[in-house]
Amino acid sequence: MTTAPPETSTRRAPYLWPLAVANLVANILIVVTGGAVRLTSSGLGCPTWPRCTEESFVTHPELGAHGVIEFGNRMLTWILVVIAIACVVAAARSGRRRARNLAVAVALGIPAQAVLGGITVLTDLNPYVVALHFLVSMAIIGICVLLLDELRGPERPEAPALLRRLALAAFAVGWLVLWLGTIVTGSGPHSGDLDSRRTGLDPQVVSHVHAWAVYVLVALTLAMLVLARRAHADVAARAVALLLAIEVLQGVLGFVQYFNDLPELLVAVHMLGAALTSAALSWALLATRRAARTP
Repeated sequence: MTTAPPETSTRRAPYLWPLAVANLVANILIVVTGGAVRLTSSGLGCPTWPRCTEESFVTHPELGAHGVIEFGNRMLTWILVVIAIACVVAAARSGRRRARNLAVAVALGIPAQAVLGGITVLTDLNPYVVALHFLVSMAIIGICVLLLDELRGPERPEAPALLRRLALAAFAVGWLVLWLGTIVTGSGPHSGDLDSRRTGLDPQVVSHVHAWAVYVLVALTLAMLVLARRAHADVAARAVALLLAIEVLQGVLGFVQYFNDLPELLVAVHMLGAALTSAALSWALLATRRAARTP
């Protein structure tokens, strides 16, 4: 199967780009709504899965607001499914094999997430299962960014070897930061239900470990920015600057919420920042790799 040039694929599938953008936006938003489930202690609002209760697939008044919130988040998954399937169809029509494969990967990630979400309920919100559920969302967001770059990413030469290695290191440390963030949450007061299991770790200790990982990430990002500017790698420099801005905002939010006993609204914004961090990490890594558009 040959790969169609961008101009041809755009004529064949004019909605591919907006659907790819919608894929990214929807997968970021469901992280926020999933956070709302946890922050309102609605993680077991529907006490079983795949049904909401043993007798019904939908919530009922006896479950109260928690049932409505948890069931509503489950229903949002279907919006992601519709967007993902439409994106797969558009990518297939475009004739661009790699775009199709990436769209399929995103689409397959959604039912995998639904199953993981079910397992979190069936294990009474085991914090390590919840962490995996969150990290799979971060991976899907990264694939969405890869799809956007495949479709309309700017042309760029390969960055210097040191910058590429730093980008890989920052990507790895960034994922460590995201994982440690789930451990902090699983050790604190917002684990999804008032009676749900916690990690048993000291929240203050894991918060400090998380913070030190953030310091390492910021240091790597600053080094990347200096190298990118010195090498006149403009695309990489812009991507790294965006990553650094998100990291700084996340750091400020993290300190403010820590010293204010984790107010729910700030924690929700911090979760949005985590999703944006995943996207920015992926873009910063891609921006150091060569990309040439097909003429």
